[in-house]
Amino acid sequence: MRVPRAARAPRTAAPASPLVQAVRRFPNPRLTGLGSGLFCAASMFALACLDQLLFGASFVVYGLLFQPVCVLTAVWVRRADLVTAVVAVPIAFAVGLLPLADGEGGFLGRLMGLVTALAMHAGWLYGGTLAAGVIVTVRKARMMSRRAAQRRRTA
Repeated sequence: MRVPRAARAPRTAAPASPLVQAVRRFPNPRLTGLGSGLFCAASMFALACLDQLLFGASFVVYGLLFQPVCVLTAVWVRRADLVTAVVAVPIAFAVGLLPLADGEGGFLGRLMGLVTALAMHAGWLYGGTLAAGVIVTVRKARMMSRRAAQRRRTA
């Protein structure tokens, strides 16, 4: 026999740990699809320029900086635009490589340097895209399960 909702004792929430409280204080913007792409591309271009100035175009530093940008893009994109995070991340990687890619001889030389850098450092690209894809997939699965639970409650 079910007890009516009003007769049940209210649940008391357990106090959150200090780590959870610290995470809740972080900014939590919700970016549109275009906003997440612009955030990711602009961040990677700025970080690449900073890498060029401080570390002399170190691709390891660039790849390490790419990973948290991918995670933030996947976390901050709004629910309706989840797929765009996975699309924007590889584009932003290529945009960020523009200041780092070696190329001589004008436009075609720069383009060849960009293609070479993309081929040589594809591991960082795949890792960041995979991280964004996993986060987006988990967020989508949670969203779908919440909707199913809500439909069951209303039915």
